[in-house]
This record gives sequence, structure tokens and C-alpha cells, in this order.
Amino acid sequence: MRLVRLGQQPSRVAEDIRAALASLGRGDHAVGGIALVGPRPLPTAKPVDAVVLMPHGVIIVLGVDLPDPAIKLEAPLAGQWKADGWPLVGRGSAAHPAASALSQASSICRQLRQTAPKSLPIGTIVAVGPFVETVEQPAADLTGTTRVLHPTPTTMLAATVSLASGDTPCTVDEVRALLRVLAPEVAQLGTEVLTAEGFADGPAEPGQDPLSAVTLTMPAVPAKPPAPAAQPRGPVTTETPPAPAPATPPAPPSTPPSAPAPATPSDAPPPKPIEVTAPVPKIRTPVAAPRNSRTVRWLPMAAIGLLAVIMVTAIVLATTRSGDSAQPAPSTAPRAQTVQGFQFLERASGTQQSCAEHAYGDLQASLQRAACTMMRRGSFETTVDGKPVAVSIAVVYFGDETAATAFKAVADTPGGGGVTDVATEAGKWSRTPQFAGAAYASAITGTAVRLVLTSWFDSASSASDPNLVEVAHLALSVQVS
Repeated sequence: MRLVRLGQQPSRVAEDIRAALASLGRGDHAVGGIALVGPRPLPTAKPVDAVVLMPHGVIIVLGVDLPDPAIKLEAPLAGQWKADGWPLVGRGSAAHPAASALSQASSICRQLRQTAPKSLPIGTIVAVGPFVETVEQPAADLTGTTRVLHPTPTTMLAATVSLASGDTPCTVDEVRALLRVLAPEVAQLGTEVLTAEGFADGPAEPGQDPLSAVTLTMPAVPAKPPAPAAQPRGPVTTETPPAPAPATPPAPPSTPPSAPAPATPSDAPPPKPIEVTAPVPKIRTPVAAPRNSRTVRWLPMAAIGLLAVIMVTAIVLATTRSGDSAQPAPSTAPRAQTVQGFQFLERASGTQQSCAEHAYGDLQASLQRAACTMMRRGSFETTVDGKPVAVSIAVVYFGDETAATAFKAVADTPGGGGVTDVATEAGKWSRTPQFAGAAYASAITGTAVRLVLTSWFDSASSASDPNLVEVAHLALSVQVS
């Protein structure tokens, strides 16, 4: 895949798109083609993120920026989108944020269809960001020519292979015609460059001549019998009977072996002695009977002994119950911590040595580059004016302060990813909160970085909500076990 950069890409997810296209390899190693980055197919419209010209298809790539990162995005092409269960709306009366992008893609497709070969499919990729872990599309949408995805090497490869599925490869002349429409300012690419990307140097029709030559040589082989030469099927059938003929002689020998088979019924008497062995277990049963009776005799004694042990244990527990009765109560009730009048009830906690698998977005990439030494996570619940608030805390430990400072800088960047909530991951919430739009706070102490997210349970959250911001800063003092 050869990238040709023409202009600035309009979306914030542009860098991920460019990286995903570059990962497709050089030449036709993985997926060959020419990727125009930042072209303006319609002079009256804004540029698009990319248009990919491939030997078996054309793909229009448009970036759509979501308000916040999401774990799961439900993205029907004709319905409302939902990010982690929260509805996403488009501009004006649009059904979803990608409505205008899809309209622009349809206009570009109509323009390209005037130049592109009729057999060359044209598809659309809607690349969403800043981060989405899973994108769900209805099955009916997946049968069409539009894919919604977060651009990664894996998702981009799968989408390009699925959408560029034409039977006849695009030729060098045809792709040059498309390049003149999309990027007239680009110098003409050489034939060697285009063929290296998988484009055909000429039409595929001459490829049928060798097949016709083969059909001409086929009659020449059975030319020995002159009369059947006019019917190629005749010689074939005359050759096959001799082959089965030797196969039929072995058939008779196969029947003689079947003759000894009936002899096996004559050996039916041997199974009868098996009945003779039946008395053997009868002889053993009387011997086993007294053993069972002996064990049965011991059962009452064992029961009496067990009853005595239970009674002694009950007496001991009764005498010590007054001193131990207060201990089980705190074990069943959730742990509570009070910070400046706010009570934080612990719902879940956990400690992990591997941190990257519990993070997402740029924060996950940062942990893959500079691994942490340990991560502690805790989920708490508190209330503000009677309304329940979910609190997610992550404490990440590093080997030195430099790595900790770099990690905090990535975490403080809007859209830079985050750490997965431990109670959500373990299913410990009685009602799952939505951390989309949650308030955020962070702090660093030596080599430890503390990240906090707070959100409402029963209503949408805002990162600037003063109540949520206050709880987030107070949670920086909550201890995570």
C-alpha cells in the first residue's frame, strides 16, 4: 500500500487512519493499492481523510469524532447510535454523528462511478474515534458496502479485504484515470510502481487464449482411434472400462474372505461359557456380605462419636460467641471510608501485575511502552444530596518517577484513554454506571499515579459538574486495598 499525502486530514482520528493504512504493508505484500491521504474529491466539499484505490475496489475513508472514548458503540446506518448505552445525536436533525459523512460518501461514489469500471466495487469506511473498543453493526448493514470501525491494523485489513472484492483487477490505465479525477496535481505514477501494487498491466481477456490452446491439444491425445476422435467423451469411456476390469477380479477374492465370516457364527458357543462365570461373583458375594455387615455394625458407633464431637463444638462456640459475634458483621458489610463528611462504600477492589490489559486508548499504548510494576483498582459508591455517585479509582505504580510523570501526562490529555473500572469488569455493581462524560481527577506521589472517575448512576454525567468534580478530588485520598 503506497500512501500519497495530499493535504491535512479533517478529523481528530486521522492519525489512527493513516497508521492503519500504513500497516497494510508495502507493495501487494498484504493489501496493494494507492492510498490518497487528505484528498478533495468534490471541489465544493471539505477534504476526506482518505480514498484508497485498490486492484479490486475503491474505498472512501471518512473520520467521525465522537464526544468521548467508548467501550461499545452501537452504530446502525439508519438508526440512532449509542455509546456504552448512551444515545449519540448528530447535528441538527441527523440521526447519528456520521450522517453527513455518509451523505458526502454517496456524492463521491456517484462521481467516481462515472470514471471507474462498472465491475469495480466502491465502498465506504466510517472511522470513529478517539477510541472505541467494540463496534456493533446490524447484520443487514454488514452485507452492504459500508463499515463502521475504530481504525486499527486488524480492523482496517478486514474491512479492505471485505469491501474490495471485485472479480476483475483494475488495470494501470484505469487507475491512472481515477487518479486524474481525485488528485490531478499528483505526477503520473510509473507502470512498475502500479503493477507492484497489484494493478494489471493490461486487460485480462488475453488470459483466455492459453485455455483455448489446451482445448485444442486435448483432441490430439486421443487421436489414435480415428472414429471416436470426433467425440472426446468416447475415448475417455473406452479407457475407463479397462481400469474397472482389473478392479472386478479383485471383487471375487473379496467374496471368499466373506465366506470365513459365516464361520464366526459357528464360534457362538464360546460366549456361552461366559454364563458359567456368573457363579463366580455369587461365590464372592457371600464373602463380601460379612464385610459389609461389619462396617454396618460400626456405623452406629461412628454416628455416636460424630454427635459427641458436634456437641462439644457447639458448647465451645456458645462460650466464645459473645467475644466473636461482632467479627462476622464487618466481613459481610462493605468497607466504608469517610473523607470530609463523604462516606465511600467499597464495591470491588483488585491488584494486578499486568497493567496494559486493563487500560484502553493511548493510555494502554503508554503502558505497553513503559510497563508498570503494579496496579491497584477500587470501585466505591457515595452520595451527593441523596443521589448515588459511582467512583472508580486506579493507582498505577512505576519503577521511577520519570515513567510515572510521562504516564500522568498521557492520562491528563483529553481523549487519551483510561483504566477500566474494576467493578464493571467483574460485574459487581448492582446497577452498572456509565462513565461516559465522567468527572476526572489525578495526582502523582513519587512513583505512584492515582486516577479517579466519578459519574452519576441515574442521570447523564458531565466532566464539569461541580458536585462530581468535588467528589473526584476527595476520592484522591481514599485508600485502595
